[in-house]
Amino acid sequence: MIPYALGLGALMGALTQLSPWWFLGLLGGLLLPHRARWAGLAAYGLVVLHLSLLQDPWRDQIGAWVRLEGHLHEGFLHTPKGRVYVRHFPPLKEGRYVLEGHLLRPQGRRNPGGFDQGTWLRGLGVSAVLQARKVVRFEPARREPRDWFRQQLTAGLSPPAAALVAALTLGERRDLGSTYEEFQRAGLAHALALSGLHVGILTAFFVLVLYRLGPWRYLAALGLLLLYLWLVGPQPSLVRAVIMAGVVLVGLFLGRGKAGLLPALALALFIHLSLEPHVIFSLSAQLSYLAVLGIALVLPRLPRLSGWRQWLWASLSITLAAQVLILPLLLHHFHQLPLISPLANLLVLPLLNLLVPLGFLKLLMGSLLAAPTEALSNLTLGLVGWLSEGPQLRWGEIGPVGFALYYLGILPLVLGLYGKVQWPKALGLAATTALVSLASQYPSRAELWQLDVGQGDATLVRLPGGVEVLVDGGRGWAYPTLARALRALGVDEIDLLVATHPDGDHVEALLQVIQNFPVGLLVMGPKAAGNPLDEALRKTAQSHRVPILEAKAGTHLSIARAHLRFLGPQGDEVEDNQRSLVFILQYGQRKVLFTGDAPTSSEARWPAEEVDILKVGHHGSESSTGEALLAAFQPKIALIGVGNNPYGHPTRAVLERLHRHGVKIRRTDLEGAIRIELR
Repeated sequence: MIPYALGLGALMGALTQLSPWWFLGLLGGLLLPHRARWAGLAAYGLVVLHLSLLQDPWRDQIGAWVRLEGHLHEGFLHTPKGRVYVRHFPPLKEGRYVLEGHLLRPQGRRNPGGFDQGTWLRGLGVSAVLQARKVVRFEPARREPRDWFRQQLTAGLSPPAAALVAALTLGERRDLGSTYEEFQRAGLAHALALSGLHVGILTAFFVLVLYRLGPWRYLAALGLLLLYLWLVGPQPSLVRAVIMAGVVLVGLFLGRGKAGLLPALALALFIHLSLEPHVIFSLSAQLSYLAVLGIALVLPRLPRLSGWRQWLWASLSITLAAQVLILPLLLHHFHQLPLISPLANLLVLPLLNLLVPLGFLKLLMGSLLAAPTEALSNLTLGLVGWLSEGPQLRWGEIGPVGFALYYLGILPLVLGLYGKVQWPKALGLAATTALVSLASQYPSRAELWQLDVGQGDATLVRLPGGVEVLVDGGRGWAYPTLARALRALGVDEIDLLVATHPDGDHVEALLQVIQNFPVGLLVMGPKAAGNPLDEALRKTAQSHRVPILEAKAGTHLSIARAHLRFLGPQGDEVEDNQRSLVFILQYGQRKVLFTGDAPTSSEARWPAEEVDILKVGHHGSESSTGEALLAAFQPKIALIGVGNNPYGHPTRAVLERLHRHGVKIRRTDLEGAIRIELR
């Protein structure tokens, strides 16, 4: 009971970083036996004390121009005062630097599904980002033991094989490229994280080699594991695995036998959070601990078969047990779940069980093991590439209520495994939470998302019934950002795609949207002769059998109780921006005016009509959004899609016009993605 109390107390102490009210969770400790109760309180107090002693070393310098000196390693500058994450283009080589720049707080998410730099760095205990502007001094990195091991490991291997074994052995994934995405799509990304698989192989190898030392071999093996941890760095999943292995090894040394999985996990959580309370924010740590917890709770209660069927069932069941508790986290952060994952683990993990120890041996023997390592790596890569083409379960972001309902649904099933709840009742309770979760999705609401794609435009209008309307998409380099946002919002297909005009900052990303999302209808303006982007968009739509509607002033279109009325172009325009599609999207009593990059000369030709929302023309250029438009349409909210740019967008003149007319200004460069309900 004491190990569990220690783990629970440490967890509650770490959660006070979210809210001090988490201490109320310790009231449950009053139900524990006396000794366990005090162990939980002591663990809680230890973590809270650690947090109270931690101070932000950069608090007084945020926003200031600073000069910092230190060693740059994997993007982090290690200074005597603490670590900072360095942002510089192009990325800096590793070495010793004196850098000057602005010290900033990490950014949060700018789009649904976007990268949350703040939470990522918080999980690493880093609180500041250096926007480096000047390299004052640079000294190349000195050769370290890790460099010698890396050279030994990759000697005689092709780049793809070298990248794979470096990831599996040293935890270096920077050279994997698209291979990492293939592992993700196959449901094997966990295999690339240094964790229990690697530590288990190493521990068994060390104990076997050191057998002559008797009981002392366990402490010697622990020392070698700590040396390996120092070599590759304190990755959360690896730290968890090493602590758990250490608990087992110390127990064996003391003659108390092998520690149970759950007590070892609880003790690992206590030790880990006592040393690094911030790791509670690390997704890697969350997935690692929850996966092992799922295995510990579910696997022992599953039935056993006989013969080869047990081998097959064991391989599948451990994958399913590990995913029971991490499933919502996977869907929330990655928005897809490979349905072929159990089969992929069954086929690939045996190969990795051979490749991992082979990689460790190659660290010592170098090119002597190049041939078998190359062959096994290529076999693994080929199999993963084939499996990555399997079907995917797509899912959007999950809110707090969704997480709560999932775990409430899992709880009675786990209790059923332990005989605490009869199976009919357990299945009924689980089904009830599933029905509540489904019912909470209806009725769906109409909403508008102005997505942040930098200096460009991408507007998603979501209508009841799962109807999706996407207006523009930004430049080609912004497509990954756009795709992640769409997937995070649960968008699987685009019912209506509107390309306002063939400028790169509006429609270049739509080429990839059509290739990767089913599209019901593409709306474009009249054909722009000689415009390569216009031609490419039409050819891409035709090759994917997407019908094209050419719209102009007077065109009407209805979709899911929403109506699109096109005000332009008139058909006699000469310049590209003048030919922008201009339309009012009306849903119920709410009206949104989209203007593309249309200039003020075109605005004067549109019939006056009061609207609620204005999609500001040309990213806030002075040549658009004139006085006449604001007087004629009287918008209440102005949306500006804009990023860092050399043009001065949005211009002071446009901002002043909007202020004079009492329009509320919303900007993606300041706010990130903007959501507005259409009701």
